[in-house]
Amino acid sequence: VINAPQKIIEEDYNATWVYRHGEPIPSGTLTTLWSLSVAIFSIGGMLSSFCVGFVSEWLGRRKAMLINNMLAFIGGSLMGLSKLCRSFEMLILGRFVIGAYCGLASGLTPMYIGEIAPTSLRGALGTLHQLAIVTGILIAQILGLESLLGVQELWPVLLGLAIVPAVFQMALLPFCPESPRFLYIVRCQEHQAKRGLRRLTGRQEVGNLLAEMKEEKRKMDMERKVSIPELFRSSLYRQPIIISILLQLSQQLSGINAIFYYSTSIFMKAGVQSPVYATIGAGVVNCAFTVVSLFLIERMGRRTLHMLGLGGMCICAVIMTMALALLDSVPWMSYISMLAIFGFV
Repeated sequence: VINAPQKIIEEDYNATWVYRHGEPIPSGTLTTLWSLSVAIFSIGGMLSSFCVGFVSEWLGRRKAMLINNMLAFIGGSLMGLSKLCRSFEMLILGRFVIGAYCGLASGLTPMYIGEIAPTSLRGALGTLHQLAIVTGILIAQILGLESLLGVQELWPVLLGLAIVPAVFQMALLPFCPESPRFLYIVRCQEHQAKRGLRRLTGRQEVGNLLAEMKEEKRKMDMERKVSIPELFRSSLYRQPIIISILLQLSQQLSGINAIFYYSTSIFMKAGVQSPVYATIGAGVVNCAFTVVSLFLIERMGRRTLHMLGLGGMCICAVIMTMALALLDSVPWMSYISMLAIFGFV
C-alpha cells in the first residue's frame, strides 16, 4: 500500500522536516527515512512471527486472532494520524506495528484454516489465505491511484484503511468455532472438541474424526520433546528441518517482496510511461495465478508447483536483470523488462 503513493508521502516527509528545521530535508536523509518506512514492516513481521507458536498455544487459535486485531487498530491509527500530527515517526512506528500484526496473522490464520479444513480440501483452503493477501495488495494498489486516495490530502486514509479488515474479523470471528484439534490435543477438552466438529461438519456423528485426533494425540504423546540444537544434530529431524528452512528462505529471498515494495520505481527506471498502472498490472497477474494454483495444488502436488514456480522466477529474474542493464543502449528492452517482471510475479 505504501508503494503507489511514494512520491506524495516523501513530499510530506519533506514538509514535516521544513516545519521542524526550516530547511528542505537532505536527499540522503529522505532516502534513509523512506527505506526505513518500507523495511520496518518486515522487521515487525519477522519479530512477531517468533511468537506465533506461544500465542496460539496460550490463547487458542481463535482468541489469538481476535486479540491480534488490536495491533491493526494501533498501527492503522498511527499511520492514519501521522500527517495530522506532522510526524513521520508515527508512520514508521505504525508500519512496524502493522508488520507485527501481519507476522502473527500469517501464522495464526493458516494454522486455524489447516486445523478446521477437511483433509481433501486442506491444500486448496490453505491457498485461500495467500489469495486473500494478494487480493489485498491489489486493492491497496488500486486505491493508491491519484484518482482515488493517492493524493496529498487522502494518503493517510489509504494507510489507515488497514483497520477495516480487522473490524470485519472482530465482527465475524466470534461466530466461528475454536479449532477442535486445538481443543482436544492441546487442551484435552473432548466435549468442546466434539461440539466444534459438529458445527464444522454439520453432522451429529463425528466419532471417526475424533478417533483420528485421538490417534494423532497418542503419537504426539509418545514423542519426546527435543531442543532446537537437537533438531539439527539428530538424523531423524535434520532433513525435515532443513527442508522447512529452505522452503521458507526460497520464498523470502526470491525477491518477490522487493518487486512489490519498489515496483513503481522499477517500472519507472524501465521507462514505463505509467508505472503505477504497471504495478497494478503486476498485482492482477499475481491474483490470477494464485487462483490458478487453487485448482492445481491438489492435482499437481505442492512440490511440483513449488519447483516450477522457483524455476520460472529464476529465468525471469535473469531476463529482467539483463533487460534493465541494456535499457540505455536498447530502448525496446523496457518492454522485455516489464514482461519479465510480470512473469516473475
